[in-house]
Amino acid sequence: MEFKTALFDENMMMRVIRRISHEIIEKNENVNDICLVGIKTRGVPIAKRISDCIYNIENVRPPVGTLDISQHRDDIDKDLSDKTALSNIDFAITDKNVILVDDVVHTGRTVRAALDAIMTFGRPAKIQLAAIVDRGHRELPIRADFVGKNVPTSKTEVIRVSIKEIDGKDIIELFEM
Repeated sequence: MEFKTALFDENMMMRVIRRISHEIIEKNENVNDICLVGIKTRGVPIAKRISDCIYNIENVRPPVGTLDISQHRDDIDKDLSDKTALSNIDFAITDKNVILVDDVVHTGRTVRAALDAIMTFGRPAKIQLAAIVDRGHRELPIRADFVGKNVPTSKTEVIRVSIKEIDGKDIIELFEM
């Protein structure tokens, strides 16, 4: 892969997370009814950062869960005997406004799998989607409610997200395959 450009640095990542947090607060009447569920892997630390930011604004910390969608994907054969084994949602989601959090929205297939997976935990009042980057190329009719940046890409381009908690740095880069 050939590096093309850096889309986000650490400061831009902070600004985007802060803006998404404000938008979540504005779009949801009661912050106490919000819970955040990060899609493994990079959606989890992003969800935690959003929760911290909401706490700093509203003095209410929405709970954060971890959602593993691997057994709900339609592009890999998996044994579906235990659909929730690798997820960690230790709070009730029934009648809550669940904010699914991911790093990049692309075809929509990850989000579709996440919707299937989240329903094994209860029946939310509402499900919304937050993503740091929307790169287009949908294969399913899915859109993010909260987007850090829309980055139109070609099919040969790849967006690589690095998150400090996992990768040691915050940066989003664009590569050509």
